[in-house]
Amino acid sequence: MPAPPPIPNVEFKAAMLLVLMVVLVSAAAIYLMYARGVFESTQKLVLVADDAEGVVVGMDVTFSGFPIGRVSRIELNREGKARMIVDVAQKDAHWLRNSSIFTMERGLVGATRLRAFSGILSDPPLADGAVRSVLAGDVSAEIPRLLASAKQLIENLNALTGTDSPLESSLRNVQSVTEKLAGKSGALGVLAGTDENAQKLLITIDRANQLLATVDGLATKADSQVFGSNGVMPEARAAIVQLNGLLLDVRTSMKKIDAVLVEAQTVGANLKDATADLAPLRADVDSNLRKVEQLVNEINRKWPFKREAEIKLP
Repeated sequence: MPAPPPIPNVEFKAAMLLVLMVVLVSAAAIYLMYARGVFESTQKLVLVADDAEGVVVGMDVTFSGFPIGRVSRIELNREGKARMIVDVAQKDAHWLRNSSIFTMERGLVGATRLRAFSGILSDPPLADGAVRSVLAGDVSAEIPRLLASAKQLIENLNALTGTDSPLESSLRNVQSVTEKLAGKSGALGVLAGTDENAQKLLITIDRANQLLATVDGLATKADSQVFGSNGVMPEARAAIVQLNGLLLDVRTSMKKIDAVLVEAQTVGANLKDATADLAPLRADVDSNLRKVEQLVNEINRKWPFKREAEIKLP
């Protein structure tokens, strides 16, 4: 076959293709640098932690889930602590304040995360080049302590649910009480301890009820005997009425005696006549006093609640 005709300007076309490839690669690199914020104005933030395990260059620092900075360099300071240099974009720097808190979280799954928290946005903004400490939270570091706590908890549960444990004894006692409650004596058997004691308690209660009924009957009978129509109280009232009449007679006699004494004092010469007049009065007073004494004795005989009677004469 005949040879194909030569392509005109092959060298020029190849050179143009190479230039185009270089331009495309350069444009892509410039775009990636722009997308990564290489050309944005930034300020420095230094985060200090005990270690920088899991932190890599290029890691984002987030605020409320949005990246506001990027780790540009990791180094050690003179105290042996990790220094993480973070570039924070100027447009996002206003979210960082002097009271902001920075944390480094390490989870069981996933990479390490750097977070910023600003509780008071009215505080002064964070200065360029500020050095702040990082609060680290490592979930994997808590696993040994959690395992030790879980082991201790399991041992305590085994000791609590063992054969000779207090809980087992309490459950046996509860079962025994439940059986007694379901038994013939019920709750009374639980309180008394045994069925025999419960039976004795029932007998005692019956006897107490009988005794109360007897006392109630005696009280009713005593009430009828004392306060009834034929009881002691009506007779006592009648005796008191008679006593009031006798006392009235005694007062009248005493007034007569007072009058005689006055007459005896005024008429001292006729002492024999006054004495003769006093003798009948004296006999009258004695008779009234004897009647009073008889009446008091009669009251004492009929009134059993008071044995001592006292009568005051005027």
